[in-house]
Amino acid sequence: MKILVIGGGGREHALVWKIAQSPLVEKVYCAPGNPGTADLAENVSIRVDDLDKLLEFAKTNSIDLTVVGPEQPLSLGIVDLFEANGLKTFGPSKDAAYIEGSKAFSKDLMQKYNVPTAAYGVFTELDEAEAFIEKTGAPIVVKADGLAAGKGVIIAHTKDEALDAVRDMLNGNAFGTAGSRVVIEEFLTGEEASFLVITDGKHIIPLASAQDHKAIFDGDLGPNTGGMGAYSPAPVVTADIHEKAMRQVLRPAIDGMAAEGCTYRGVLYAGLMVKDGEVKTLEFNARFGDPECQPLLMRMKSDIVPILMAVANGDLSGLDIEWHDKAAVCVVMASEGYPGDYRKGDVIHGLDQAAKVEDLYVFHAGTATVANNCVTNGGRVLGVTALGNTVKEAIEAAYQGAACINWAGVQYRSDIGRKALNRN
Repeated sequence: MKILVIGGGGREHALVWKIAQSPLVEKVYCAPGNPGTADLAENVSIRVDDLDKLLEFAKTNSIDLTVVGPEQPLSLGIVDLFEANGLKTFGPSKDAAYIEGSKAFSKDLMQKYNVPTAAYGVFTELDEAEAFIEKTGAPIVVKADGLAAGKGVIIAHTKDEALDAVRDMLNGNAFGTAGSRVVIEEFLTGEEASFLVITDGKHIIPLASAQDHKAIFDGDLGPNTGGMGAYSPAPVVTADIHEKAMRQVLRPAIDGMAAEGCTYRGVLYAGLMVKDGEVKTLEFNARFGDPECQPLLMRMKSDIVPILMAVANGDLSGLDIEWHDKAAVCVVMASEGYPGDYRKGDVIHGLDQAAKVEDLYVFHAGTATVANNCVTNGGRVLGVTALGNTVKEAIEAAYQGAACINWAGVQYRSDIGRKALNRN
């Protein structure tokens, strides 16, 4: 088989890494890819939003399966386009990807199909949004309705912060058109978990549990990012919580999407808040989480390719996924200034040394090659991911790898996975 992976981040490097291990696969391409994927696949210099060029490449090279990583091409309708041209594709249709493309749509879906979530309001007019905030008080959560690369959520601890966030979004200063409509919702407390499933629209295969760390600084302080690290399994997802997530969240959401006429096929990511043995849904994403994808695929024992192809064919029946007993931890190393304006072009040192750490793999995200040097080329640069017999061992290995790597202004959290240790 020839497989094309679309995207150039850490998630796509992990997908390429896992797909390339399959005995079914003859050749892997990655568009646009990064210096990490170049070691395992042939990188193709096509942007993820250039759907026509991607289609032309897939047809010319007789691609057997295309796996779409990021949300942008999914929301643009790449799956619809490829399938209309007879190409097998893993990912939701444009209509189905709207579950991530519009937070208002997602919240309305949850309300209609009784998926537990926070109370909310949807606004396009500033005065109505301001009145809602004045009435509800703080803390409160303000979300840009559209895609904002994981950064369109503001947790406002005061009413003034919430009012500033709403004004920035609705006046077009923050997140552009993504913020032209806002969702304002109650602030939920508890412990977050990432719950991912693979589905053909009817059958559902849950992935192993995971937990992301969205804030930039230790202790979950500072602004939200695309994710500063993740680990799997997540002890907060007990057998009882797993059952509730499937029965109360994923099954009604997937059935609800089918009832709305937009059958969901691909990975569905539910961000959950867990408190007192109950779950509430924070958000849905229409693709693998990044960085959750990295530790999940490190732990996946099964060949992923038959699963991806079964979804593309619309029938997952009879399939399951086997997992390694080991835990996995991913520490994201980021550029100075991220998640705001950040530096680029700094030479990365120590990758060869990190590669010598046992059961560790460094996934590239925002990197580039300049004059034979690997340099920083994004906010989140690397995802240092390690396996261990326990979460504690995996944490130690991941930080051993991270300590080998440096560049000017590197930053990363020192507490990834600590919540798991605190539960033991």
